[in-house]
Amino acid sequence: MTTQTEKAGQFLDLHRPGNPLLMPNPWDQGSAKLLSSLGFQALATTSSGFAATVGRLDGSVSRDEALAHAAAIVAATDLPVSADLENCFAGDPDGVARTVTLAAEAGLAGCSVEDFTGDENEPVYDIGLAAERVAAAAAAAHAGPARLVLTARAENYLHGRSDLADTITRLRAYQVAGADVLYAPGLTSLADIRQLVAAVDRPVNVLAMRGVPSVGELAGAGVSRVSVGGAFAFAALGALADAATEFRDKGTYGYAAASAAGRQAVQHAFT
Repeated sequence: MTTQTEKAGQFLDLHRPGNPLLMPNPWDQGSAKLLSSLGFQALATTSSGFAATVGRLDGSVSRDEALAHAAAIVAATDLPVSADLENCFAGDPDGVARTVTLAAEAGLAGCSVEDFTGDENEPVYDIGLAAERVAAAAAAAHAGPARLVLTARAENYLHGRSDLADTITRLRAYQVAGADVLYAPGLTSLADIRQLVAAVDRPVNVLAMRGVPSVGELAGAGVSRVSVGGAFAFAALGALADAATEFRDKGTYGYAAASAAGRQAVQHAFT
């Protein structure tokens, strides 16, 4: 059985510029097993997808809930798992480090820390504090035998601050602070992504979303990882809403074909 240390090492090795790791984000144990059966090499949790499973919006689960969920995903698969830990549920570096230490104890191969404050008026941490938080996260991630892969996220594009120069400055600071992977969710321009990749010396993750270039184009730009965030979870929930609406309003069963395909996938994955 692959150890946590081996999984963490494998996870980092999968980050190859020009040959990006395609990393889907399961939202529960069943989706983790299904995605594992489809040949993916690593998985990551999704904060928004998990929150939806408990009837909440993103940003409303606790640290204990997020870590328990991450441990459940780890237990569901032999693949390396990275956890979306939002802002590590702490503003201060010591609190961030404590969260990452607990993430290691959950059996994870990696985790992320973002610079989003949760404050609508000041949504992104001052760069000095943000870098201190990443440094604390990196020290905790690299302290144990597993040496978790730490992903540092610059969140300004998701919060009304579309400033590529600021994003690059932040990710360079996070690189110096010890991050293993750099991530700026919300970037969609291939030219901007190329510029970011060229400006840093760490693997870059891109979030697959509307307007983002194809995986082949991202590979050509030197991207090392592509993840989907909550998109798969919400695609599944959208299909549920469509099927339920058809049943309620039309009394027909057009969803049966998709249902049969899902049943077949589950039978294959869970056997």
